[in-house]
Amino acid sequence: MKSCKVVITGAFNTGKSAFIRTASDIAVVSTEKHITDDLSQVKETTTVAMDYGQTTVGGRLFHLYGTPGQPRFDFMWDILARDADALLVLVDSTDRSTLTLARQLLRRLARRRTPYLVVATKQDGHRPMPPQEIARMLGVASQRVVACDPRQRASTHAVLAHLSELLE
Repeated sequence: MKSCKVVITGAFNTGKSAFIRTASDIAVVSTEKHITDDLSQVKETTTVAMDYGQTTVGGRLFHLYGTPGQPRFDFMWDILARDADALLVLVDSTDRSTLTLARQLLRRLARRRTPYLVVATKQDGHRPMPPQEIARMLGVASQRVVACDPRQRASTHAVLAHLSELLE
């Protein structure tokens, strides 16, 4: 069976931990801690080092590594991305500010030439940007942006199946 290291990254509160928890076939290794600053208004906990899970989709074993979303932990991105086979860059479809970090991450990816997908979460939220608009705003091909509900296993596995096609 082929295996693949996938780094799941993006801005704070885009659904990285939820994606891994939902997709994983094993108990997720998580470094969630209670938030003590103003971001506690948004949610109670945040990833401070990484999340790890694994799942098998289409005969491929995916090792899923989630990065922290807060800028003060962004040094973890380079550590986790080392030897990555592919990346998922999550954006909140209802929050244009998450595109700024996505643009920065995509610039880093261009240097590495690592296969990637942009994952548009919160499509069910208030006035979401459609995936085609996100692709245009990020300057990437529309087939590189896929919608996903990280709370739905079928949705996360569909993203991984699509990613698997890029790795062939």
